[in-house]
Amino acid sequence: MAKSKLQGVWITGASSGIGKAAAKEFARVGARVFVSARRVKELERLNNELKEEKLSVEIMPCNVASSTNVDQVIRKITAETKLECIVNNAGITSFKAAEDNSIAEINDIIHTNLLGSIYAIKYAVPHMISAGGGTIINILSSAAKSTFKNSSTYTASKMGLLGYTNVLREELREKNIKVVNVIPGATETPMWHADIRKEKSDFMMSPEEVAHVLVWLYLQKGSVVSEEITLKPITGDL
Repeated sequence: MAKSKLQGVWITGASSGIGKAAAKEFARVGARVFVSARRVKELERLNNELKEEKLSVEIMPCNVASSTNVDQVIRKITAETKLECIVNNAGITSFKAAEDNSIAEINDIIHTNLLGSIYAIKYAVPHMISAGGGTIINILSSAAKSTFKNSSTYTASKMGLLGYTNVLREELREKNIKVVNVIPGATETPMWHADIRKEKSDFMMSPEEVAHVLVWLYLQKGSVVSEEITLKPITGDL
């Protein structure tokens, strides 16, 4: 059954990959979808694609690495509707050995992947508490549980978010706020170099497959919550 248009879902990093696919799927089930990213033109492209289905999302430009930006977006959304769900998806990486990562790259990855999600949670939770509940879905990575070379800073950001949200879940149980950690394996998104995607795409999940799971998690009702779910291609890790 489609959800009411009165409910708000905010998706970060919605300009491509899992975030973009999720925005489309949430719109299809009737949610009022707010999308954010640094690349506004890509968000506009998303709406152009949805026109064929007579659907749309609401564009909220945001760099999640800025706590001020995040606060402003949350204020705009909650001024119009109930914020029922946030999908912390914004993420970047660099496939380099630890010694080769510049300080700028390290800061950008940590601020976007870890602090960006923490900022979103920090500003969203009070509104969810006031509204009587909500759902926080965090897109992590198999790097949060496994070790892969040339991904040290990315791994640190995802492991950090896993630890943060595991504690958060315990603190919010009595507030009727569900905290769900989704741990996807290799997914065919622009995060991977084009050559790798071309060579290995048959061994990766599609963003659309992951998006279907996210909507299913959102639609779970009652007292049940899928606290952590691991998604992998049937062929396993690359």
